[in-house]
Amino acid sequence: MNAWLILVAIALLANLAAALWRVWHGPGQADRMMAAQLVGTLGTGLLIVLWAMGDNSAALDVALVLALLAALSAVGFVKAMSPDGAGDPEEQHVDTRHLGRRDP
Repeated sequence: MNAWLILVAIALLANLAAALWRVWHGPGQADRMMAAQLVGTLGTGLLIVLWAMGDNSAALDVALVLALLAALSAVGFVKAMSPDGAGDPEEQHVDTRHLGRRDP
C-alpha cells in the first residue's frame, strides 16, 4: 500500500510542477487563476496522501484549510474581475412591478 501511495504522491508532484509553471507563464489572468486552483487541489490531494501514509493528523487539517482557501480565492477572483467591481449582486435593484401585470 505504501508503494502505491508513493507513486500517487510522485504523480501529484509532477502535476504540481506543471501547474506552478502555468501560474508563472500563463498568458492571461484567468489562466493563471485556474492554474492556482489546480495547485490548491493538487496540494490538498498531496497532503491527504501524506496523511494516509503516516500517522499525522495535522496534514488532514491543513488539507481541509487549503481546500477552503482555494475556494475562497476563486470567489475573490471572480468578484474582482466583475465589470462593476466587487459589488454585491443582491444590492442591484430589479424592477419587478411589471411582472404580474398583463398588457391589454
